[in-house]
Amino acid sequence: MLWNGQVAQKKKQLIIGGFSGLAYMSAIEVMDGYSKGWGFSWGDMSANLLGSGLAIGQKIVWNEQRIHLKFSYSSSSYAQYNPSLLGKSFSEQILKDYNGQTYWLSVNPSAFMKPQTKFPKWLNIAIGYGSNGMIGAENNNMIITDKDGKIINFNRYRQCYLSLDADLTRIKTKSKVLKTIFSCINIIKIPFPNIEFSEGKIKGNYF
Repeated sequence: MLWNGQVAQKKKQLIIGGFSGLAYMSAIEVMDGYSKGWGFSWGDMSANLLGSGLAIGQKIVWNEQRIHLKFSYSSSSYAQYNPSLLGKSFSEQILKDYNGQTYWLSVNPSAFMKPQTKFPKWLNIAIGYGSNGMIGAENNNMIITDKDGKIINFNRYRQCYLSLDADLTRIKTKSKVLKTIFSCINIIKIPFPNIEFSEGKIKGNYF
């Protein structure tokens, strides 16, 4: 009876945790729907559903998270051209400037190998997705000029990345404090050199 009660409690926690995250992100999408700058996006909603489904599904199938969704940000040069939409301060730009955001699917290979594997258990392989050249939501319909009055053209394009990452939750430590910290910051992609695929070209980036 105790074991059945523990299983039921874990299932309850799984459902509440998974769907509370979906509810939070859905609320943001609804607010975007009333924003003149962005508007509602079915693509974003699909991504929200995928994220919650990925977390819940892995817990059910493997009882652990072998694949993590992660986030990284680096300042872009585009926010200055439309700060009201892309953010005026660094803290706003982290949330609003999609040009500087990259979303990662971070996979732990050792979780799919035999327990005695010598492959580092903390080392992940990450696939990233980002975009560049956006000063507007659906299109760049603003006219931007430089100091000489010449119109600046912005080329909108997608970016895909291949990189390494670290699953901090798989680093062995006896410290409960460190375990908590590692678990909280594990949503952030650890900087590593990467290969970028964009505009039909392949190039390398240090970070």
